Amino acid sequence: MTKQRPALPAPAVPESTAAPESTSARKNTAARENTSARENTAVPADPGGSVHASAVSLVGGHPVLDFANTVAWRLDPARTADRVQGPEAWARWAATAGPAGQEHAETLLRAAAADPARAEAATAALVDLRTALLPVLDALVDDAQPPAAQWEALRGHLARARQDSALPPTFPLRWQPDPDRLDGLRHELALRTEELLGGDNLDRVRRCEGAGCGWFFLDRSRNATRRWCSAGDCGNRDRARRHYARTRREASPAAQAQA
Repeated sequence: MTKQRPALPAPAVPESTAAPESTSARKNTAARENTSARENTAVPADPGGSVHASAVSLVGGHPVLDFANTVAWRLDPARTADRVQGPEAWARWAATAGPAGQEHAETLLRAAAADPARAEAATAALVDLRTALLPVLDALVDDAQPPAAQWEALRGHLARARQDSALPPTFPLRWQPDPDRLDGLRHELALRTEELLGGDNLDRVRRCEGAGCGWFFLDRSRNATRRWCSAGDCGNRDRARRHYARTRREASPAAQAQA
């Protein structure tokens, strides 16, 4: 049976690559090309042995899902950790995992240093967007109605993203947030959220089945059977847990016989 999804705002219009382009427009175009190339990036190695220990873990297959996954062990209050905190950390995240190139991080860092108060406010707004997004994604994978408060908060972010973005008179049309400020990063992520939740990959969004994990990813497997954020992390944990339980069950009769 086809899942019924909540109505979304009108989808963002396609990206502009027309000439002549302004400097900001060229940066947006290049950043989106870099992001598209990263959407299928493999999970990077982590010195701690777990992708959850890294500030940048590209397991989502989409910038919006990697943005949501900046909270590690989201469903385990004892281990929940915000892996990206503060303007500098978000600037570096945007260069590695978000819709910006590596060279763009320096521009964001300079902007944050020039206006710390605005940078802190932009960081708080990024966190607010993430807070609204997480329960909406949960509702999506659970085939449930999104919580009203978070849904309205997300709608507000979408509206502000359009309001504060440029719309050059070129074709194809594309909203272009300011790429030189953290406010622009938030607007870009909001617009990408609109594209994701209104796009063809909606039924491919999954939540990791690992206990306490809560990370999201696009299931691009041929049979749509991917279960884990990382087979080498949550997948291994699950296999070890099942092996331990099976060993205990098999050992129990022998232990009872010796008693």
